[in-house]
Amino acid sequence: MPELSPCGAIARRHDPDRFFCALFAPAERREALFTLIAFNHELARAREVASHPMLALMRLTWWREAVEEAVAGRPVRQHEVAAPLHAAIRTGELDAEGLIAMAEAREAETDEEGIETTAALHSYLRGTAGGFAVVAGRLLGAPPALLPGLQQAGMLYGLAGLLRAVPALAAQERCLLPRELIMPEVVIADPREAGPVVRQLAQGAPAPPDLKGLPRAAMAAALPLTLGRRDLRRLARGAEVSRGVSDRIAVLIAAIVSRP
Repeated sequence: MPELSPCGAIARRHDPDRFFCALFAPAERREALFTLIAFNHELARAREVASHPMLALMRLTWWREAVEEAVAGRPVRQHEVAAPLHAAIRTGELDAEGLIAMAEAREAETDEEGIETTAALHSYLRGTAGGFAVVAGRLLGAPPALLPGLQQAGMLYGLAGLLRAVPALAAQERCLLPRELIMPEVVIADPREAGPVVRQLAQGAPAPPDLKGLPRAAMAAALPLTLGRRDLRRLARGAEVSRGVSDRIAVLIAAIVSRP
């Protein structure tokens, strides 16, 4: 593989699932997809690295303004992700409206009360991981009629990721599980207490979308669903999730048959 760009390196290091799926995108769109992954990583880490929710909101605002400035043709901000993001927006590869929506959806993570209901959790995931899938789909030429399906696919992958991350989030004194099912302080004190809730949410996950008719060129936007479905099945039976060769083979097969 050729040497990766800074965004490509960020994608591979911090989001290996989406990075691997991006390798199945057309070569001429791959770098913009890496940039999208890197942008999403910056949004995701806004709350992680902030000592206070207000600081996380400031980080999210910084990125929203970076997108708006690119649309307006203002000078690019000095940041290893902001510069390629600016370029991809200016060329029309990345949809600015979708990027802003992704940033705004992350604001739910700054609410000190947490996420109240399962419906609110699903809505948050449709905006974050689902929003990512929509922007990726537009980049890769997915038909508009299939964008809601891609959003659902992204939401399911995001749900699996969130459930897998319960212990890691608890170590950061964070919890994104619905308060109606378990109180955040219980999970933070002992993540094992979340086991029944994790199984419940995995078992009750919405049905996967019908993406029949998705062009092969846009399949990379849907491929994370393959991993999400596998993870949700494991989580539903209380099994641990760890990436292995079988997961990559499943993605490869899904890419070949164009059915995530």
